Amino acid sequence: MRTVGALTRADLADSINRRVGLSRADSLDLVEGILEHMSNAMAQGQNVKISGFGTFILRDKSERLGRNPKTGVEVPITPRRVMTFRASQMLKERIAEVE
Repeated sequence: MRTVGALTRADLADSINRRVGLSRADSLDLVEGILEHMSNAMAQGQNVKISGFGTFILRDKSERLGRNPKTGVEVPITPRRVMTFRASQMLKERIAEVE
């Protein structure tokens, strides 16, 4: 598996700047606005689906007993909300392509 640098907000804004022609500041505002909208939706308990890319899914996990693997002592794990990402079939196929 090869290691690659991370895609950042600045990278997204730069791509919008080059492809659409918006100023760098407007491009960054657009990226921030989209991420803010997605974050707010998830904070309100909504899943976020981006067609052709994937779905960010929220799940509420109930309290359960866990075990410390080192000592074997049972410890309660508090209830929490977790987010998972399920890639679309199109994204899975694109990732699986070998160069």
